[in-house]
Amino acid sequence: MFTSSKTDHIATLWLDRPEKLNAMGAAFWDGLPAVMAELASDDDVRVVVLAGKGRAFSVGLDLVEFSPTMLGGGDGSSAASAKVRLAQIRHMQAAITSVADCPKPVVAAIHGYCIGGAVDLITAADIRLASADAIFSIRETKMAMVADVGTLQRLPRIVDPGWVAELAFTGRDVEATEALEMKLVTHVYSGVDELHRQAHDLAAAIAANSSLAVQGVKAVLRATEDSSVAEALDYGAVWNAAFLASNDLGEAVNAFLEKRPPAFGGD
Repeated sequence: MFTSSKTDHIATLWLDRPEKLNAMGAAFWDGLPAVMAELASDDDVRVVVLAGKGRAFSVGLDLVEFSPTMLGGGDGSSAASAKVRLAQIRHMQAAITSVADCPKPVVAAIHGYCIGGAVDLITAADIRLASADAIFSIRETKMAMVADVGTLQRLPRIVDPGWVAELAFTGRDVEATEALEMKLVTHVYSGVDELHRQAHDLAAAIAANSSLAVQGVKAVLRATEDSSVAEALDYGAVWNAAFLASNDLGEAVNAFLEKRPPAFGGD
């Protein structure tokens, strides 16, 4: 389900099931946490770009594969079936959360369909970019389900809750221009090649900075998103008190004085 490539401190993690439009089967849900843990622990990786191969980013949950679990059945009790479904949902939630928990910035590059579970996935990224052909949908509603692995929890932190309610209640398709208007994505590019090029360029701009500082920014943003300004300021002060006196800060000052690009080591 996944392939990856790494260059210049940027890891591109590809959803690589193009023959199924990157539908999310067991290999996706089982494998994503391990893949993200590996990228998180790789000191040479400073930014992760998440993209899809083929004609779509992802059409979401592989309904053919998961229908038996969702519908229950068999000889067990309804309670036993519910227990199985609850464990499956929590397993899937943990997979998406592994993206949100990555200490490194995650940039989602979205083209074609981004449906259902794929929306859950991109809401766990830090930055979302799209090509003009991207189509988004909280499709679970149209399938008589409640989105349950992240969209309803994370999307209201990205776009206005009124947009979330409309999209979740209707399950309608949203084109890239409207996604840009509601600030679900920050940029829309003309084609897929341009999207992937721009995602790499953005990742390169992030990777050029001190990884210690960038990961600190992500940690502070996440830790203080529900805090008061005073609480958030205090957390930021404590973070810098611990990490400000770094080799990277010395390198930044020396590079400025010597009028050269800094060479950060992340320490």
